[in-house]
Amino acid sequence: MKVVIDDDRCGGHGVCVGVCPEVFTLTDDGYAEAITDEIPTDFEGAVREAIGACPEHAIKET
Repeated sequence: MKVVIDDDRCGGHGVCVGVCPEVFTLTDDGYAEAITDEIPTDFEGAVREAIGACPEHAIKET
């Protein structure tokens, strides 16, 4: 599993980081990014939860 974050949609709310800090972080500019290219299986559930919780719908599973 991989995720893509649409930089144009991300509002920097940090919900994804709150749900799964093992995979997401905020850049110095305050926008989300995935720490890893390939999501470890152990975190797939949390990543899907973060995708659903994103208020801007900026995270997509690929």
